[in-house]
Amino acid sequence: MRYLPLTDTDRQDMLSVIGASSIDDLFVDVPAEARLSDKIAGLPDHASELAVERHMAALARKNLSAGEAPFFLGAGAYRHHVPASVDHLIQRGEFLTAYTPYQPEIAQGTLQVLFEFQTQVARLLGCDVANASMYDGSTACWEAIGMARRITRRGKAILSSGLHPHYVSVANTMAKFTGDALVHQAPTLDAATDTDALIAGIDKDTSCVVVQYPDILGRIADLTPLADAAHAAGALLVAVVTEPVALGAIRAPGHMDADIVVGEGQSIGVGLQFGGPYLGLFACKQKYVRQMPGRLCGETVDAAGKRGFVLTLSTREQHIRREKATSNICTNSGLCALAFSIHMTLLGERGLRELAALNHGLAVQAADRLAQVPGVTLLNDSFFNEFTLILSKDAREVVRNLADKGVLGGVSLGRLFPDAPAIGNGLVVAVTETVTVEDIEIFAKALEEELA
Repeated sequence: MRYLPLTDTDRQDMLSVIGASSIDDLFVDVPAEARLSDKIAGLPDHASELAVERHMAALARKNLSAGEAPFFLGAGAYRHHVPASVDHLIQRGEFLTAYTPYQPEIAQGTLQVLFEFQTQVARLLGCDVANASMYDGSTACWEAIGMARRITRRGKAILSSGLHPHYVSVANTMAKFTGDALVHQAPTLDAATDTDALIAGIDKDTSCVVVQYPDILGRIADLTPLADAAHAAGALLVAVVTEPVALGAIRAPGHMDADIVVGEGQSIGVGLQFGGPYLGLFACKQKYVRQMPGRLCGETVDAAGKRGFVLTLSTREQHIRREKATSNICTNSGLCALAFSIHMTLLGERGLRELAALNHGLAVQAADRLAQVPGVTLLNDSFFNEFTLILSKDAREVVRNLADKGVLGGVSLGRLFPDAPAIGNGLVVAVTETVTVEDIEIFAKALEEELA
């Protein structure tokens, strides 16, 4: 479709209809000091396409990308190998150009993919039912808190200190509009999880307890006692998984009686993508399905008895009245869900378990080697592919200096939790199958130099 710009007459006609004399009148509510009154300093008026491409390429060369250096970043987004077949398949026209399946009779392929995706997510998270994907892990976490409020009719959520701070931030933002009370404290540099403190904080006003598994420090806890305590008080347990590959090696939260399990699906099929787009995972027990946000794709048969797929449950604002909707979420992250499903299908159960074992094995090698560096202490007594090191100096400075040496050496807790200076020496290190033994040695030697 051609883009036809408006003429000055068109603009003036529209302004006159709304009673404005100029386009500037549309921005009178914006403080004058916040408005741009002149050209942007340093930005030329125009340039050729070739000149812009060269300029942007020069800027990009200043970055140290994930594939160019030993890479140990994690904390909610992980670098895994994505088979070339995943990108090839999601770029087929019928997938790449399709959006949401509002007309099931002509969107059977998309609906089937989402149906298979739901099945995979439900099995991975250990739950009865999963929805057709959400924006990302952080917003899925908030949706779970809202769902717990609807189920329990209570407005207090207890968030584990090990919950990713970005997830906490999203929850705090949304709670301003719903009135939910969120209880949360920053983590401490302690090998023990905060399970006992969470249990002690549950009361008659608690709608849910939200715990990350493994948590932001890489610690792994048995969720069963927490689930028991929450249920005894009439509350729900919400488990958050930011690294789904871990579930190829450790017990799924749903199998420990978590009521709602949410997470980030980026690790499987999606890639880092400069921070997005990602996809949220959301699953729960069957008895709570009607309070689940988003929508469900189901399997049925048509009038001729042929297998087909439909939107079985759509409780979001796009489909029903706002006051009846469970959420205003308006996506199915279809392409990212497709990538997840293709990668998961290629792996299969055996492949996922082998991938998880490879991740864990390399992480153990890295932890053992880095713990030998003078000035480094390993915090964790258990972990999957991510662990926390306590350094002899501020980890933020160390991370910056390591990057200057060509090593992307983890995420400092001081950067994740700027309001908690006591954990500034903590460094979260993630190790995936993309890390080599040589990378580990390069990291260790660079860390030795930095802490010497």
